[in-house]
Amino acid sequence: MRARHPSTLPRLWLMTDERLGEGLWAALAALPHGSGVIFRDYATPLPERRARFAAVLAVAKRRRLVLVRAGRIAMRGEMGVHNGRGLRLRTASVHDRKEMIAARRVGADLIFVSPVFPTRSHPGARTLGPVRLGLMLRGATSPAIALGGMDARAFTRLRGLRLHGWAAIDGLSRG
Repeated sequence: MRARHPSTLPRLWLMTDERLGEGLWAALAALPHGSGVIFRDYATPLPERRARFAAVLAVAKRRRLVLVRAGRIAMRGEMGVHNGRGLRLRTASVHDRKEMIAARRVGADLIFVSPVFPTRSHPGARTLGPVRLGLMLRGATSPAIALGGMDARAFTRLRGLRLHGWAAIDGLSRG
């Protein structure tokens, strides 16, 4: 399952982590069919992480969502891997040119470029903003997803850039 055509890749992605808590289920329910989910609950002990992944997988199958696992430990039913190697869908985090080159080398099907705007995930981190993001995308060979301080409104600010879509934690889980 290599060299995916961009039209088959989700344009909207939910990034999970422990701070979503039980709000994860509402966020999953609100995603349009065909969206993507990157499961990143790194801090959860392995037995609970596997159980939570299985529950998310059941929702993903029912709602036709693409579920990608982050981290080194494979999960039964994963449809791809984020920042790792695999035979299925491969996605990669890109924060600078060095990581852009690394993503190209591993053959990432999709890159998540961040942080575009200020975000709770990386408080105080230097953001790319629209101009630096646009310059960074010049070196992209894979479709790019904007991440960091993103929601539907922020994504409209990036119109005109070569973006495939956007991803968020808070921007897709707030009430």
